[in-house]
Parts: sequence; structure tokens; C-alpha cells
Amino acid sequence: MRIKICGITQPDQGRSIAQLGATALGFICVRQSSRYVTPEQIRAVVENLPTSPIDRVGVFVDAAIEEIVGTAAIGQLSAVQLHGSESPQFCRKLREALPHTEIIKALRVQSAETLQQTQSYEGAIDALLLDAFDPQASHAGMYGGTGRTLDWLSLKHFRPFCPWLLAGGITPDNVLEAVSQIHPDGIDVSSGVEKSAGDKDLAKVTRLLHQLQSRMLVDS
Repeated sequence: MRIKICGITQPDQGRSIAQLGATALGFICVRQSSRYVTPEQIRAVVENLPTSPIDRVGVFVDAAIEEIVGTAAIGQLSAVQLHGSESPQFCRKLREALPHTEIIKALRVQSAETLQQTQSYEGAIDALLLDAFDPQASHAGMYGGTGRTLDWLSLKHFRPFCPWLLAGGITPDNVLEAVSQIHPDGIDVSSGVEKSAGDKDLAKVTRLLHQLQSRMLVDS
């Protein structure tokens, strides 16, 4: 299972989380976010990572292709996550500009129509991420990391055309319930393993990873 810890801001925490067994680190490239990091800060984290491969994901909201490409180069990103209103056409153009970079489209689920909307991205992206829609957070310009959970039962039969990650309010206490109910290909966790925005709680990260690793051993 893919395990992405998002909102990394500190090189030492990024290295520790990678060593603990996370498969991906997420970096918020949105200036309005309290977890924002510059391309140079991302590179500082990446250069401090252990030699074992780990995905390095930049999270953008309605950014220009030029900005995404530039950040990906400086920050040595292996993937970009689009968390705004980016269209399938935009994703295809970005894929042309970054042919060797994974493209993840995030959608905030409001209704069954959101799940139907995923079909229009077939052929334009490599993976999906489903997050909770929080009207108050959206009005305040927050596009993730709110701690709000999805209605997991509504996703029980969700089988998209590509791998998908579950986000939204996942913590060490509820992660096993979430993955047992809907069987995503991966999870994305941010506020559920933090002391404060951008400051990860390594004890919580350890507990989350231990829960998932124990489950995967049982399943194997």
C-alpha cells in the first residue's frame, strides 16, 4: 500500500519519516497554506533523504504549468498533485510538459457526481486522490489538511480506472477502519500526524505506519 505523509516542511522530519517506511512525502506548494514550502526548501528536504527511493510529491492548486515545471525541477519532484479545479485538458498539457513525472488529480468529494467526474480524467492522469469537502475550509481558501473525514461507506464500491489514494481526517486511530472498509491503493495523511501545521509528530507517524505494516503482514 502507498503511504503518503503530506505537509513536510523540515528536512530532519522528512528523513525520519522516510526511514520509518512511508512511501511518499508531500510538499505544499500553495503560498496561502500554513504548510507552504518554497522549491528551495523542498530541495533541502529531498537532499537529506536516505538513499532508498521515495516519491516526492508537490501539491499545487490552480497553478500555471510554468510554475509547476519550475518547482518540479528545483525541488526534484517525482510527482505533482493537483488539488484545485484543474481540467482533464490541463492535466494532458502538464503531462506533455512533464512526461516523466507522475500526475495525481485530487478531488474533494461532495456527492456521487464527484465520483462520476473522475471518469473524465482517464488518460490524462496517473492516479486519483479523494479528499473530504469542507465548505468552511473551502471558503477560507483551504484545499486540504483540514482533518475532516469522508463518508467512507460512499466509496465502498468505488473502482476507478487508475490507482487511488484516500485522504481526509485519517489518523493512527481510524486508519485501519478506513482501509478495511474501502480498500484504497494508498492513503494520504497530513493533519492526523501533526503537532501543529507543518510540524509532524513522529510518534503518531510511527503508530500509523505500524498499524498499516501489521495489517499488510496479516494480509500477505
